[in-house]
Amino acid sequence: MHAASTGIGVAGIPATVLDAYRRAAERTNMVQPGCHIPLELLAAIGKVETGHARSGRVAADGTTLTPILGPVLSGGPFAAIADTDGGLLDGDTVWDRAVGPMQFIPGTWARWQADGNVDGRTDPHNVYDASLAAARYLCAANRDLGTPTGLDAAVLSYNHSTSYLSLVRSWMAVYRSGTLPVAAQAATTPPASTPPAAPSTPPSTPPPTAPPSTPPTTPPTGPPTTPPGTPPSEPPPTAPPVTDPPSEPPVTDPAAEPPATEPPASTPSSGLLCGVGNLVGGLLGAPPDPAC
Repeated sequence: MHAASTGIGVAGIPATVLDAYRRAAERTNMVQPGCHIPLELLAAIGKVETGHARSGRVAADGTTLTPILGPVLSGGPFAAIADTDGGLLDGDTVWDRAVGPMQFIPGTWARWQADGNVDGRTDPHNVYDASLAAARYLCAANRDLGTPTGLDAAVLSYNHSTSYLSLVRSWMAVYRSGTLPVAAQAATTPPASTPPAAPSTPPSTPPPTAPPSTPPTTPPTGPPTTPPGTPPSEPPPTAPPVTDPPSEPPVTDPAAEPPATEPPASTPSSGLLCGVGNLVGGLLGAPPDPAC
C-alpha cells in the first residue's frame, strides 16, 4: 500500500483528491461536451459527503486507507434498502450502506461505476473512480450544468433536498473564489478523524431524513488547511527622499543697460609706454611723467 497523500491543493482540498476531481471533470466534458460540469461542483459534493475522503486519507492511487461507510440503511430515520451486493462493497449482507468518497449505495454504483484512474478496475472506495462516476451521474439526462437550472437539477438528483442544494452551492462559491475566511474555518473545522455528524444521502432516492438547517453565507465547515486571509497591503517601495531642485538663477535681460558708474579702464599698452618713457627720461636726466 502506498503512503497516504498529504499534499494540500486549492482552498484546503488534498492534492490527490483535487487531482481526481479535475480529471473527472475534464474527462466528462470531453465525452459529454454539452454537460459543462465544473470542477468546483465535484469538489463541493466531495466536501459535503465525506470531507474530501476524510481529509485526503487516500493512497497515491486514490484508494481510501480505510473504507468510508454511511449509516446502515435499515429504515427508521433512513431509507430501508435491503442488501444488493452481498456485502461486497459495504460489508453488510443484510442492508445496504453508502460507500466511498462520493457515497454511492451499491445498487447505484452498479449502474454508474467508472474507472477514473484507468487501472482496469472500478472501485467506489477509490476517489478517481468515484469522482468520475459522480460526474457521469450528474451529467445524466443531457443536463447542461453550465445553466442554473441544469446545475440545480443535477445536485437535487444527488440528494433531493433544498438545504443540500444550498450547502453544495455555498461550497462551490468557496472553491471558485479560492479562499476561505480564517475565522470561520478555525471555529468550525472538526478534527480530520471526526466523520461528519450526519452523512449525506448517496445519489439515489434519498431516505426521509430531516434536512440540515439552511447554511449561512459562510459554509459551516472549512477545509483542513486554511488559505491565508486577506493579505496585508504592500508597503510602498523605498525611495530616496525627494528634494526640490535648486532654484534657477535670475535671468538677466541682455538688453538692460550697464551700471552708470564703470571702473576705470586700464590697458596693458598704456602702462608699457609709461614705463619705457620714464626709463628713457631717467637716462637723460628728465623728471618722471606724472601721468604715469
